[in-house]
Amino acid sequence: MMMQSNEFAPDGGGSCGARLKQAREAAGLSIEEVAARLKMPSRVVQSLENDDIASIGAPVFVRGQLRSYARLVGIDLESQLSGTPVASTAPSELISHTHTPRYRRVFEQTTRRAVYIVMTAAIAVPIWIATRHPSSNSTVQSLDMATIPAGSSAVAPEPGANRQPAATPPQRTPLIASMAPPLPAQAVKTLSFKFSGDSWVQIVGTDGSKLEEGILGAGQERSYTPSDVASVRLGNTSAVEVRNAGQPVDLAPFSRANVARFTLSSDGSLAPVSD
Repeated sequence: MMMQSNEFAPDGGGSCGARLKQAREAAGLSIEEVAARLKMPSRVVQSLENDDIASIGAPVFVRGQLRSYARLVGIDLESQLSGTPVASTAPSELISHTHTPRYRRVFEQTTRRAVYIVMTAAIAVPIWIATRHPSSNSTVQSLDMATIPAGSSAVAPEPGANRQPAATPPQRTPLIASMAPPLPAQAVKTLSFKFSGDSWVQIVGTDGSKLEEGILGAGQERSYTPSDVASVRLGNTSAVEVRNAGQPVDLAPFSRANVARFTLSSDGSLAPVSD
């Protein structure tokens, strides 16, 4: 059973959908031709003409679709749309599940600094010791030569004499210090969203729970661990900047009628949602 909404139908005249249908028929266009030019499904065009707003999505998206349709058929709906509220109900309360406590951030920063100091010391101390005592070998050799009595000669002993085995000089292990810089800690991959305008957002976790759902405004930001996100739906994609592991994401392959939908795989890559 089709649910119709009177949100875009004024009391004193034809509804937006009726005017669009009349203008389309006057222009000799079919629903399929309008859908192709607006790059939206035929069922959405049909729903707009029937004022079936509930089956399309949030009213803030429907308003943009109505304006695009009106421009195509050459009519002006601004007088009807300007007095229409953006949404008939208050947006749901947004609860962030990615807040990091302050004590945890301080602990992580202190740990990273301690690791850096230890790695730096492990490289610098052997180098300092090697450069601090460069003449240790020559000093030992000088002390050995000083124990030989004056006037003695280094000749071979006579046959039959007791021979003492020559003392084996101690082996010294050379000091080897790596000059390679310490490797930076691997950056944590994140999926982030930054909003420059109103956009309806629905983010579903891997356990089926809704991490975010509602309208986010300009200046707001959200970030998630990709392994915790199963699917994402964004409206008014021109007002949303998405980054995956620090790299910007082109929403065009995932968008239709200014609404982007995509899923995340186990390795964090994005894939479009098949209808």
